Amino acid sequence: MRCGIERDTLTEAVAWVARALPNRPVLPILSGLLLTAAKTPDGPGELTLSCFDYEVSARIRVEADVTEPGTVLVPGRLLAEITRSLPGFPVELDDEAGQDVTLTCGAASFTLVTLPVAEYPELPDLPVLAGTVDGGALGAAISQVVPAASRDDTLPILTGVNIEFEGDVMTFAATDRYRLAMRQLAWSPADPDLSATVLIPAKTLADAARMMANGLPVQVMLRAGTGVRGGGQRTELRAADAMIGFESGGRRLTTRLIAGEFIKYKSRFPAEFACHADMPAAPLAEAVKRVALVAERGSSVRLSFNEGTVTIEAGTEGQARARETVAAEFTGDEPAIAFSPGYLLDGLAAALTATGDGTSGEQARIVLRFTSPTKPAVITGTHRDRAGEAPDFRYLVVPLRALAAA
Repeated sequence: MRCGIERDTLTEAVAWVARALPNRPVLPILSGLLLTAAKTPDGPGELTLSCFDYEVSARIRVEADVTEPGTVLVPGRLLAEITRSLPGFPVELDDEAGQDVTLTCGAASFTLVTLPVAEYPELPDLPVLAGTVDGGALGAAISQVVPAASRDDTLPILTGVNIEFEGDVMTFAATDRYRLAMRQLAWSPADPDLSATVLIPAKTLADAARMMANGLPVQVMLRAGTGVRGGGQRTELRAADAMIGFESGGRRLTTRLIAGEFIKYKSRFPAEFACHADMPAAPLAEAVKRVALVAERGSSVRLSFNEGTVTIEAGTEGQARARETVAAEFTGDEPAIAFSPGYLLDGLAAALTATGDGTSGEQARIVLRFTSPTKPAVITGTHRDRAGEAPDFRYLVVPLRALAAA
């Protein structure tokens, strides 16, 4: 293999694929990154970078000036470290007659010992196109729900994001038991009667979002041993024989699914609330962020509602206290509620993303609904001109007082 490639192109491609490399590979060969150089009929050629550890695969194709086609397998994380440190010159890759790979960039030169390509697993094939969706919209939806997923590996089901495909609507949900994020998103299914459910590792889904951009369509692909059925019959895709993949702009990422059934999350959202607060989104989020600076670990950020305002307060005993007032419209009998600063900030950031349709200024609003200081509250985002519409994003969060009692 021999090819030339721009330094920035190679660095970005290696960095993206390397994120999918396993931290503790079960086999040494799985720590490798596969480089395949090929000539193309309508250009100088392309370089494909890929990895696969039997759970997650990542692949990206970039333009390259290919002199000799070929495939090599090199240590992935080492290659990522090297490419990050290269000077700003074009890069030459040469496998020196099938032995070591030499990487040359300006006056810098590195030689990498190759791994046996024949022992590397074949990347998974996902033949079934489930549908397409705008990359910007999908990436935003993922960013809204992923923070609510659990990081406790002892509860694998809660470390995933549940996605329900129902006709032309995708519904995302994630929870760590103390908060629950749900987002609905319109998309274009290949089968208008598609009905399926998948449970995807949250970390992998977040990595997939990095390849998505506004205006760039994303193909969603499924592979299931039981088949993905239409006609309104829901398919629960099993982790043992099912995968999901996302492909966009020359990048593809696939992952096996998490085994098990997600919680019945829709019933967790209360049907009625006794208290309702409507606040400007950006000023509220900025105020909470500032006040939370003095909140010690395990303490709360308290919201106290008065006529026309909400006061945000937090403090660390013996060190500092902070308070700030923001305009608010409030109705209800319980004028105060407190939350974990991190949980509240995640919810506000996600709800603010939900209002992002190009409108700025005072149009974006945060709506907080709750019944009492000890029962779950729901945060949504909306606009003045469409306040009556049902929100496509909802964030349920348990108040801190209730958390302490749990």
